[in-house]
Amino acid sequence: MFSIFSLKELKSLIHPHHIINFILAASYIFTKLVYPFCAYLHPKSGCELEFKETEILFFLVVIVLLRTKKRGAVQMIPYLTSMCMYAKLANMALFFYSDPRLGVVYSVLCLIHLLLLPEPTYEGPENVVYFTGPNLEEELKRDTRVTWLVAFYTVWNANCVSFAPVFSEMSVKYCLDNLKFGKMDATRFPDVAEKFHVNTSAFSKQLPTLILFKGGREVARRPTVDSSSKLIKFFFSEENVLSAFDLNNLYKECKENPIRRKEKKMIEEAPATDHIKAE
Repeated sequence: MFSIFSLKELKSLIHPHHIINFILAASYIFTKLVYPFCAYLHPKSGCELEFKETEILFFLVVIVLLRTKKRGAVQMIPYLTSMCMYAKLANMALFFYSDPRLGVVYSVLCLIHLLLLPEPTYEGPENVVYFTGPNLEEELKRDTRVTWLVAFYTVWNANCVSFAPVFSEMSVKYCLDNLKFGKMDATRFPDVAEKFHVNTSAFSKQLPTLILFKGGREVARRPTVDSSSKLIKFFFSEENVLSAFDLNNLYKECKENPIRRKEKKMIEEAPATDHIKAE
């Protein structure tokens, strides 16, 4: 199911967010089967699972397997994060079923965890330009010699969160004067996202969307649609992105045909496009 676990992934699991996430995900089974927690919190049913509880847990396993297959999880952390999310939803239902007071307490604990210990974000190096609104189109037209790979994303989408470090690392490896990487927050600028045909709804399967622009025009995107306008699934791993956009050959082509120093100086002296910040 996964690629080989990297040392970086294993180290990231030590983060308090993930540790508490695992504890919350396993909390119902632990409190239900381990003495004295079961005797104190579930005095009526004792230290064993009821048939209805077993059904709910079995249904949870089926949902996790189906969703994982559908999303094509190829990295450990996104998979575990998704699994914990469904486990906590099941736990919430089970705690309310056992005792509404326990359900309320568990829901509050999950909310506190979400607010005080959000999932850690990528903090490594990157060569990414963050666009704010219409300046994306302005920058694409400003110098058509520059090829852009732009990611439309949202901060709440799990696929976008898991792909963010991959995109950042790729920007460091492949960024050139004439090959640049950009990002656009589709939630903050829905009009721009709509103009580029990116659906930003909570049920959207188009997030993230990667679009390659050459000569100021779109030449490729992922995910894309087939002849019947049906969305074609795309799993956002580094290998898949490199293959889909032929990025190695594109990098070689751009490197062999750089913007000449005189031309580059003229570009740098030109008025900078407003509202662009590079992180």
